[in-house]
Amino acid sequence: MAAGAGLGAHPERTGGLVRLLVAASLIWPLILTAAVWDRAATGGSISSQAIYFACSRICHQRPERSFYTAGIKWPVCGRCSGLYFSAPVGAVAAMIARRRRSPTESANHRTDRRWLILSSLPTVVTLALEWSGAPVTTLARALAALPLGAAIAFVIVRIAAGRPKAIEYTGAR
Repeated sequence: MAAGAGLGAHPERTGGLVRLLVAASLIWPLILTAAVWDRAATGGSISSQAIYFACSRICHQRPERSFYTAGIKWPVCGRCSGLYFSAPVGAVAAMIARRRRSPTESANHRTDRRWLILSSLPTVVTLALEWSGAPVTTLARALAALPLGAAIAFVIVRIAAGRPKAIEYTGAR
């Protein structure tokens, strides 16, 4: 490769990653919902058991902090539910913003950090209330997590969609 030739990301690969992340953010809440309904209908197939097991690795699944549908506890707590169910909003918004952005514009990481900090404030408030002994409902935890879930997905998709600066090959070893 000649000196100065760029080794940046290929637009088609970047677009594929963005589509994959958006699809995953849409599919994951559906998988969680399907696992609940499978347990309600069949008592739990191997696939729903696998979902509950996988979720146990990322969530405490405390019964008193979880939602129930048809008497079946969700595979994640209320806070995680809020994160996962709002992620598609952020992911789709980032994909739309990516299409409107000119190729020379790049993600502003300082702005991303600000959005993440601001969106985490409702969750921080619920945590502070819990730690002080105040009662916080499962619904309050879920609602407080909505902005954070959307912001996290937005930033992840935005970063994945960004075009990294080209790496310059100088021939030096």
